[in-house]
Amino acid sequence: MKTKGTNYFISLITLIAALGGFLFGFDMAVVSGIIEPLKLQYGLSSAQEGLFVSCALLGCIVGVAFSGYLSDKIGRKKVLFVSAILFLISAVGFAFSEDYSILILFRVLAGMGVGVASNVSPLYISEVAPSHKRGQLVVFYQLAITIGVLAAYISNFFLQKYAVSHSATGQGLLHWLFVENVWRGMFIVGVIPAAAFCLLLLIVPESPRWLVQFGRDEEAYGILNKINGSEKAQSELHSIKEMASQQSGGIQELLRLPLRKLLILAMVLTALSQFSGINGVIFYGPTILKSAGIVTSDALFYQVILGSANVLFTFIAISKVDTWGRRPLYIIGSLCAAFALALTGFCFLMNITGWLMLFCIILFLLFFAFSLGPLKFVISTEIFPTHIRGTALSICIMTMWVSDWLVNLLFPIMRDGLGIAVTFFIFSFFCILSFAYAKKKLFETKGKSLEEIERSWNLDLAAATEKETLKETEKV
Repeated sequence: MKTKGTNYFISLITLIAALGGFLFGFDMAVVSGIIEPLKLQYGLSSAQEGLFVSCALLGCIVGVAFSGYLSDKIGRKKVLFVSAILFLISAVGFAFSEDYSILILFRVLAGMGVGVASNVSPLYISEVAPSHKRGQLVVFYQLAITIGVLAAYISNFFLQKYAVSHSATGQGLLHWLFVENVWRGMFIVGVIPAAAFCLLLLIVPESPRWLVQFGRDEEAYGILNKINGSEKAQSELHSIKEMASQQSGGIQELLRLPLRKLLILAMVLTALSQFSGINGVIFYGPTILKSAGIVTSDALFYQVILGSANVLFTFIAISKVDTWGRRPLYIIGSLCAAFALALTGFCFLMNITGWLMLFCIILFLLFFAFSLGPLKFVISTEIFPTHIRGTALSICIMTMWVSDWLVNLLFPIMRDGLGIAVTFFIFSFFCILSFAYAKKKLFETKGKSLEEIERSWNLDLAAATEKETLKETEKV
């Protein structure tokens, strides 16, 4: 029987793990306040601007590449520590570096931290969450990302106001950081949540499913008892051990049917969600709002409005993902996001600016926040077997970062070359593709335990193997 203690325990460890998402969102969004002053100070071209933003995404790819393998080998918790350390080093290094090439280096390190967190944080939450609220708890990771984005917007806004009001007086290190080079101060604020993440990880247990993989059943039972209560802990441990005993193939197993279909499904949905242009809106928010007719001095304030909307709308996903299900939310959200992006493009095309433009962008955030944004994490963390879940998720998350890298590298070029209206029409087209693909391929997993999902695919694998054997026999 569950108690308030078990609910408190799972809530606590979910919130701590979700700090990885907060740092992910903060690190990615803080750049929106840095781009303009950095362009002025270093005289960046459009291509250099795209390189500065996208270099962090290259770091993300590297971070994801090693985090999946490491999390399967040494544990989820230890790899989360790695991400926290990378966040700390990059925040301090970026704030105090003068040379442009060194700034790029620390942005890559920050990206590595984001890549690790984006892979292991939702993986960990998925593996500790009870099946009936797994979707909801994994979406908390997405909520943490949106809160991190909002925190970066608010921090940037107030630091900019502080710098303007204290520009005439002051000296010393703090004046240099938060007034003369306020963009450095915007970045070093990230030290606070990174340090908190490091300390709070000390009280987080290892994933019970990972522990069973390495024969540490007693530790796994103790954690499951805290999460599910004594009555369910034993049966869940038995189910986890049953599935763990069937492990085989490693990464090669992902390339065989039916897991290959799952991998393709997760990768396509992930890529298409990023091609919706969400990170273009986040990273280049001030320049988009400037194009929308909002004066530059107020751009960061209006970006706070966008960030607040993103946070609030994510609660729709939290409340509905385990009742409505993954598939309906994804299909409805992707189609509506396409409509909102097309409206935004139309506003730019017809030179309709101001509040109406802002409304169209907020409308896109609404639909993205309860579908394309969180559900790619929910789906990718629950459809793969435990023994290769870290590796499979790393491939999916790497797909996300490669897609983001392309979007953010090309966004300034598309904006200046094709025009911002056409750019938004292209984003809308990818949302339509996402709708069509999800409607055809996406299946429902709400309410099922990770082992029940895995068991169903083992049956499919056995059927596929039997079919292949029969074909070989017929050939002979």
